Amino acid sequence: MGRLFWIITGLSGLLLITLIVSSDTGKTFGIETDTFGYAAVMGLWGLLIGSAVLSRNVSFRETLKQAAIWCLIILGLMTAYVFRYDAQDIVSRISGGLVPGSPISTTQDNGKTQVTLIRSNNGHFEAVAGVNDASVRFLVDTGASAIVLSAQDAQAAGIDTSQLSFTIPTQTANGIGYSAIARIDKLYLGGIERKNLRVMVSEQGRLNQSLLGQQFLESLSSYEKRGDQLTLRD
Repeated sequence: MGRLFWIITGLSGLLLITLIVSSDTGKTFGIETDTFGYAAVMGLWGLLIGSAVLSRNVSFRETLKQAAIWCLIILGLMTAYVFRYDAQDIVSRISGGLVPGSPISTTQDNGKTQVTLIRSNNGHFEAVAGVNDASVRFLVDTGASAIVLSAQDAQAAGIDTSQLSFTIPTQTANGIGYSAIARIDKLYLGGIERKNLRVMVSEQGRLNQSLLGQQFLESLSSYEKRGDQLTLRD
């Protein structure tokens, strides 16, 4: 049992960590997280049954013993998957404290999502959010009316900036520049998600960091700043 035991144990642990980390995005390796989780668990069951069938030199008693061990491992994995959101809350709290900008997602008593951001060392609130399939570090800017992507972040999110018309004058830290209108399929900050959004894209070299403005903040039920924490409620 030795080698196979450690192989499946390692695969189980890796699978669990992958599901916890990717559950916020809703996809794992481009597949819906629930579908991926189901397929992975079925794959482990198949590996278990296949190993039992092929192990002809193992006694029936030893086979039953191995089956019981693998059943416990897989049931433990399934239990951990069911409670993955609780595990993710713990992970996000740790990462939020260690890496400012990492969203700390929790579920309120009314079932709504709440995201907390920790003030960065530069004195501002930043938010690491997903835009389409890209990770973008936003500056939370209550003075900005829109969600504004830098040209680099827009390209990472799959927007073809060469096809945009930069005709809207905007004031940036680098002076007067021009922006264009674009659409993104989704934006997700922790457990808060918005779909089919109209955003602004700044021309190349005019914006150093993307801005999360009132367009996003006003879509929330509320938000408040207390000390070094900014709390966003869906």
